[in-house]
Amino acid sequence: METHPDVPLMVVDDESEIRELLAEYFGRHGFDVRCAVDAAAARALLERWSPSVAILDVHMHGEDGLSLARWLREHHPRLGIVMLTSAAETFDRIFGLEMGADDYLPKPFELRELLARVKSLLRRLSPAAAGAVAPAQRVRFGQCLLDLQQRRLLGADGSDIAVTAAEFDLLALFARSPNRPLNRDQIMEQAHSRGWDVFDRSIDLRVMRLRRKIERNPDRPEVIRTVRNVGYVFVPQEPPA
Repeated sequence: METHPDVPLMVVDDESEIRELLAEYFGRHGFDVRCAVDAAAARALLERWSPSVAILDVHMHGEDGLSLARWLREHHPRLGIVMLTSAAETFDRIFGLEMGADDYLPKPFELRELLARVKSLLRRLSPAAAGAVAPAQRVRFGQCLLDLQQRRLLGADGSDIAVTAAEFDLLALFARSPNRPLNRDQIMEQAHSRGWDVFDRSIDLRVMRLRRKIERNPDRPEVIRTVRNVGYVFVPQEPPA
């Protein structure tokens, strides 16, 4: 059995059965699991501990998982976030991605699939994985620079721009494919290692979020352009004089 010794994993869920189940299962696979009953307990836990991945339930008493995900993305930008949602609630899934989640899984879920999602997210967060993305260490996206080695997006002033693991993977895919139109199938398979269905608009949502960060005018994108009836294309720009 593959294990992940000492990889810190936080579970936030107000159902004790879910917390105990995930703590026992991921603990058997070598993770250092710590649990929080709600958002306030999660914040307190983060004051003395730094997890690599957080598994959040969307519907909790008090502050919900969507609000917590937004706070985590702002205060812990390198933390991987997987959200557990109700099976039929597409709004929650899309809004969770908008708040900064990297992945989601509807309830009821299979433990093996959740483990696979966490492993995939950890690989994407790994600096070693970033080094193999492309020969160039930095790729310009408009006025921003994508640092493939350190998995960072830098603004024109050199400051960090917060991106999720999924957003970074999407930028890295574009960096490998300049001036090459990519359809949604290719993006989901190459950037996210899983398929999609016609109702899953997470790619469009992530492109919209990235445009807000890298384009001078997100409503008239010049760097990541839409190719009608195909998908998207990364058009490299000349560096500013």
